[in-house]
Amino acid sequence: MHFSGREDIEAPIAAVFGMLSEFERFERLAIRRGVEVTRSAGSVASPVGVTWDTVLRIRGKYREMQVVLEHYEPPHLMRFQATSKGVDAFTGIELLALSASRTRLIFDLKLTPKTLPARLFLQSLKLARARLKRQFELRLAELARDLEERHSRSSA
Repeated sequence: MHFSGREDIEAPIAAVFGMLSEFERFERLAIRRGVEVTRSAGSVASPVGVTWDTVLRIRGKYREMQVVLEHYEPPHLMRFQATSKGVDAFTGIELLALSASRTRLIFDLKLTPKTLPARLFLQSLKLARARLKRQFELRLAELARDLEERHSRSSA
């Protein structure tokens, strides 16, 4: 299952990449949403290889997932791999400078099953694909608006 989307942000590429690289902020956001997050390896100074162990609730069950930052190329690219018992998730965040003050955010998410129950789980998600895609696009637009607001507050 694959989701992708793009949003244009009124902020320079370096500022957007910097805000997306504030991993502590995203850790706090996840914790506020009920996800247990523990950074188990790596450091912010050398981001490649930073690893987070997470426990989140999906469909009423707690699932463990390990997220690794596999590729970090400022100010253009970040790639993450998340591994759980039955599903691998690959996330790519790519930034393109449209102008000195405008950046395009391209976000890709690919889910791959490793087991038969995971395959059945992803099949059930495909039945709700339109709703999930809409939610994905809304969250991405929300992220873009948040980044724009944060940039305008910091530059004012």
